[in-house]
Amino acid sequence: MFKDKTIVTMAIILLLIIAVFMFTYTGTKLDYVLPRRGFKVAAMLLISCCIAYSSIVFQTIASNRILTPSIMGFDSFFLLIQAVIVFAYGDQTFKVLSSEWNFALSVVLMLLFALGLYYLVFKKESKSIYLLLLIGLLLGTLFRSISSFITVILNPNEFQVLQGAMFASFDKINLSLLGFSAVILMAAMVYGSYFFKQLDVLSLGRDHAISLGVNYNQVVRQNLLIIAVMVSVSTALVGPITFLGILVANLTYQLVRSNNHRTLIFACCLLTSITVIGGQYLVEHLFNMSTTISIIINFVGGIYFIYLLLKTSKL
Repeated sequence: MFKDKTIVTMAIILLLIIAVFMFTYTGTKLDYVLPRRGFKVAAMLLISCCIAYSSIVFQTIASNRILTPSIMGFDSFFLLIQAVIVFAYGDQTFKVLSSEWNFALSVVLMLLFALGLYYLVFKKESKSIYLLLLIGLLLGTLFRSISSFITVILNPNEFQVLQGAMFASFDKINLSLLGFSAVILMAAMVYGSYFFKQLDVLSLGRDHAISLGVNYNQVVRQNLLIIAVMVSVSTALVGPITFLGILVANLTYQLVRSNNHRTLIFACCLLTSITVIGGQYLVEHLFNMSTTISIIINFVGGIYFIYLLLKTSKL
């Protein structure tokens, strides 16, 4: 893996971007700035690895390279949770519900949603992964519609509170939540690494994987649960970034010509970290914090998604 020139190049670029992000500062209070930026870089690296892992593995399971876990409705359900909370408590939301309780409530409800969805679809062995995707897509549309309705009836002050949760941000991360999230997400990644060889076989297709001795249903269920944990915790921590997974996963496939998931996921982690940290640097120094990183990524990722759809339709 480390003999691949592309991966080595991406690792060097990532280190340079981290150095530029950390030390681009014209003031004198470095003892205050550097620790805060260090925590922010740690959060961006953690979230980037989660997005990379969940996107690559989900596309392998779904046998489709233009899908990401967001199609399951996780982002939409998270926004619905936040909309309901703001609708219930109004502009007093942050006084009534702390960031820790908001995080815990969001993670628990998203995991219950994922478990309920998986149970209904995989209750019978004959059910297909595509039925899961279809139900997730329909529920995501329903959640977005309800969230939009709630948004319309909010007053301007309440909408401003809700708007803070609609876009991903690395500027106001609770450090205690970051440590707790890191433990959960790292444990999920370590556990998921035991499935890399089976995922290599699974990339050949469901029928080939079964004929080669892979317990298809078990591998799919356990990896979907890992993805649910990663997406739930990362989304509750920083907010939704819809198109980032599509963008980085497909760029990884083009840059790294390999079917080995250990190599693909590691390369995708590097590329995602470059994208997120580089994007955050642009937000802070080029756009002067007038926008958020999720808006930039969703704009670029949306264009790339349209390109992938047009490219696929020509095949």
